[in-house]
Amino acid sequence: MTVAHRPSRALLLRRRYALAAATALGSVATCVVLQAPRTAHAQFRPAPMHINTGRTSSSDEPATFQSDKVDYDDNEHTVTWTGNVQVWQGEHVMRADKIVYDRDTGVVAARGNVATIQSDGSVLYAHYAELSGGMRDGIMMHVNASLPENAKLAANGLRRTGGKINDMSRTVYTACEICAKDKTRAPFWQFRAYDATQDLEHQKIDFRDAYLDIFGIPVLYLPFFSMADPSAKRHSGFLMPGITPHDRYLGTYFTIPYYWVIDDQSDVTVQALFSTKTNPQLSAQYRHRFNFGSLNLQGGAAYSSLRSNSFTNGFGEHVEGGNGHGLQGYLFANFQASLNKYWRAGANVNIATSADYMRNYRVQGYGADTLNSNAYFEGFGTGAYSRLDGQFYQGLNQGVIRNSDLPFVLPRYTYSFLGQPDAWGGRFGLSTTDFNVKRSNGASDVRGQVALNWDRPFRNKLGQQFLLTLHLDSMVYRASKLYQQPNYYKTTKAMTSGQVLPTIALKTNWPFVRTFEHGRGTQILEPIVQGIYAPNTGAGANDFLPNEDSLAYEFSDSTLFSLNRFQGTDRLDGGLRGNVGIHANWTWDGHEVDLLAGESFQEHITHDRQPYSGLDHHASDVVMRARVSPNQYFDFTSRMRLDPYTSKVNFGDALFSAGVPHFRIRGGYVFEPVTPYYYYASDYRSSGPTQLYYERVNEISGGVSTNWANWYMSGFARRSLSRKQFVSLGGNIGYTNDCFGLDLMYLKQYTTIGGQQRNSTFLFTVSLKTLGSFGLK
Repeated sequence: MTVAHRPSRALLLRRRYALAAATALGSVATCVVLQAPRTAHAQFRPAPMHINTGRTSSSDEPATFQSDKVDYDDNEHTVTWTGNVQVWQGEHVMRADKIVYDRDTGVVAARGNVATIQSDGSVLYAHYAELSGGMRDGIMMHVNASLPENAKLAANGLRRTGGKINDMSRTVYTACEICAKDKTRAPFWQFRAYDATQDLEHQKIDFRDAYLDIFGIPVLYLPFFSMADPSAKRHSGFLMPGITPHDRYLGTYFTIPYYWVIDDQSDVTVQALFSTKTNPQLSAQYRHRFNFGSLNLQGGAAYSSLRSNSFTNGFGEHVEGGNGHGLQGYLFANFQASLNKYWRAGANVNIATSADYMRNYRVQGYGADTLNSNAYFEGFGTGAYSRLDGQFYQGLNQGVIRNSDLPFVLPRYTYSFLGQPDAWGGRFGLSTTDFNVKRSNGASDVRGQVALNWDRPFRNKLGQQFLLTLHLDSMVYRASKLYQQPNYYKTTKAMTSGQVLPTIALKTNWPFVRTFEHGRGTQILEPIVQGIYAPNTGAGANDFLPNEDSLAYEFSDSTLFSLNRFQGTDRLDGGLRGNVGIHANWTWDGHEVDLLAGESFQEHITHDRQPYSGLDHHASDVVMRARVSPNQYFDFTSRMRLDPYTSKVNFGDALFSAGVPHFRIRGGYVFEPVTPYYYYASDYRSSGPTQLYYERVNEISGGVSTNWANWYMSGFARRSLSRKQFVSLGGNIGYTNDCFGLDLMYLKQYTTIGGQQRNSTFLFTVSLKTLGSFGLK
């Protein structure tokens, strides 16, 4: 409250002394702002200043104070502020119950609930503080610091130098919550150090003679430990090292990563790997973010002393060891650029000198069949998409995939367009996928393709829903070496061929709907009938058409009403056929039961499809699907394909999940009488598919997971019933809270890749909030 009255002579003299003190201050103020022009009574306090302004304060900047009371002692040459005192200069702010300024020494002494805000936005609390030099130098007693990420720092004493260095004695650091009922109780973990230095300029904290305590019990001694300040978003320095006591190829190996912040847009992580069985590897990752995109480069190099053994693959062929010896390396690159709001470009490059090198040095990506690279240019419009790209592949599964068999695609162009409803109520669509494929060992071909489509939905008074479709496919090819994979035609000529296939289809859905449980539930019974007519093409084999995108064929509940059940357009379903199905659905209170069953009837039989396609007769296999989710504790989904002539199941899978809060089990099953992956692996036209193709897929899998409070545990297993062996199994158990994480994982894979079967993997990880994670593999 401010009381206005005429100032006395004594009060005018006091103001002159205050202004003189502010002028001479240099340490706390060069200009003391008195908000009450005629008295020094209380003022309204502003909101606390917790904003990092990003600028550096100077002792020449004016300082401002406010308090409940101010006293001037002309004899002692001091100014004393008491009661809710705040003093700020630039980005430095200090609050206390009482502050005394000595005009002769330029020292500010603060007592009682002292709090200072540092330039990085963190707050220091102390019982007593003596500061000078614009609050950039001084000492503080019984200090507590509140840092970002809920980190806390405490010390018996602190010496501040230049506003940049805080030297602390008897320091404790933690990122864990402090017990509200008993603040003397030790946190979950903490660092105790004889002394520590906080470098605000370089954003790091160094501890000397430090102990890591868990529940107050010392578990680790570190003569020296350095960490990034929690206020630092990115900070250069060594990251947590890694250690693996045993590895089949590397023996015992260590990794030492270093992170370097180049500027606000880019950084580099360099890692050295040292092993007991082979020579070191040096790898690095460079990241850069532009205003219009990003660049990510990752690579490594080593002079490997490891040699790979030969082996016999699943086809009974002898395979020599891969080229994993000598100078080896890899490069993974990703680039993306947004040219404008409609167009963007990018590239993904993934290459390695050998698959064995990736396996031996545990380069991420080994275990996949191929390394894929591409460069692309794509555009987006209203209802339209266009893309031009090139593709390159490198095989990793030695003995099964050879690099000479893999294609080089340059260029490949795709375009799709879907128009708005026209005057007749239909929608027109156009798409094309054109490419040039080159192989060293295998067919090479060029394709031009266009597909036109027009859909017209309508309904009648009985509630029947109709969809009329007019579709036209057209392709032209120029191909050579068709006698090699994947076609194996009996011709050595280069062929120019093509096909045009018009299709007309009418689909009818007639849903019968009723409600129950006073409108809260819905029941639907929906017969579906579809008629399709197209010329019979024999799936393109009779015209020596190459096959690049239609190697897989799937007849299931999801493709029952599709015009073409091949994945691409090199092969097309032709002829006269009809599809029928019955769909039922019950939904109530968020729960659901959904059923579908159907069958396809065709006039012509195409024998160029894979065996067990489900379409070997005029009446196809019966496809079925069931999805049951009666409540939050259970859900089940199953699909199958049944041969009506033999009553045999040609395909089946099922997934279920059941559980209560904190506990859940999951399971799955898949069956198929063949392994489709191997159908095109050999000359199937002359001698039939390889024997590997006729190995059944018959697998069961299951898992369980539970969590309680801060603990969690899970396990899984996958077993091949046909081969009578496990495919993989594993599990993990761990603990996590607000500042600590502990995880133990086990994984066993029985799959053989490159003639070698993977070993078991154990991974033990400890995570400390704001410090990082340390793993033992």
